[in-house]
Amino acid sequence: MYKILSINPGSTSTKFGVYEDEKEILIDTIRHSADELKDFKKVSDQFQFRKNLIIDTLESKGIDISGFNAIVGRGGIVKPLASGVYEVNTALKTDLTNASYGEHASNLGGLIALELAQEIPNCRAFIADPVVTDELQDVARISGLPSMPRRSVFHALNQKAMARKFVKENNKKYEDLNLIIVHMGGGISVGAHKGGRIIDVNNAVDGEGPFSPERSGSLVARDLAELCFSGNYTLDEVKKMINGKGGLMAHLGINEAHVAAQRIADGDKHAELIMNAMVYNIAKLVGSMAVVLQGKIDAIILTGGIAYNQYVVSNLKPMISFLAPITVYPGEDEMGALAMAGLRVLRGEETTKVYK
Repeated sequence: MYKILSINPGSTSTKFGVYEDEKEILIDTIRHSADELKDFKKVSDQFQFRKNLIIDTLESKGIDISGFNAIVGRGGIVKPLASGVYEVNTALKTDLTNASYGEHASNLGGLIALELAQEIPNCRAFIADPVVTDELQDVARISGLPSMPRRSVFHALNQKAMARKFVKENNKKYEDLNLIIVHMGGGISVGAHKGGRIIDVNNAVDGEGPFSPERSGSLVARDLAELCFSGNYTLDEVKKMINGKGGLMAHLGINEAHVAAQRIADGDKHAELIMNAMVYNIAKLVGSMAVVLQGKIDAIILTGGIAYNQYVVSNLKPMISFLAPITVYPGEDEMGALAMAGLRVLRGEETTKVYK
């Protein structure tokens, strides 16, 4: 039996899970108030603070950290990578520590995993399917400006996990299928999976694709340029409009789809229009990924937290069901996905990749 710890640091929380093989032993979330974090100038400065909280919480639950065989951290913002499991090495540690490709709380996942593993005999540290997972086909990288190629930044961990779940349930091989996977949460990403690779997907972080509960999605470039140079907003304010205060937040003042659905049930016609527009935009992107796959689609999978929202799902299905059968996997089991990635390596079912 293998014992695995998964770690997923977010901007205001640190989530972790304990597993024995496939069995979930513990899932916990440590919340961090703004006051607790205010003295840390950089995300990397929070390393020891968060590590100690994880150790203290595990000990309070009676879990001996010396028994872990692997610790898997959420992959942070690093250089574009092929999907898979990466053992945390010196090069990866350096880029995560220095935020060489971007500063984000998830960078701490691999760093905490490495230091904890180094303190435990025969324990290994990994990251898996980071948000910068990049399997785009070459033609999908090209935009209208050579200086601004399209980037693959999306919910890779959950998309890959749901693909594995689907093929296991249907006794298929991932490499033999064409899938469209729609992750619907705070951000929305729609990926075209072909031959075991995600050959096209929208950049769900930086303003491409459908608008979502808190992200603007794609905007008219000229209008955005005029807004940026209007003198009315700072760069940070514009970035926040794109990711944080866009989408449902901009239209309805909320970032929760279930609240919008309740407003619709209470007769709010404006909320109905905005939610229908979000669904409409998701459906359009699904259609474009159907073109990428040349109409040969084995299944469309709806996942993420909004896949629990019956208003969204029931309105989205009629718009895309003519393309392929639809499977719904609500939620995103990030802790389990990380742990299972480590388990596959420990069992010899998957070989780790090397970060260079």
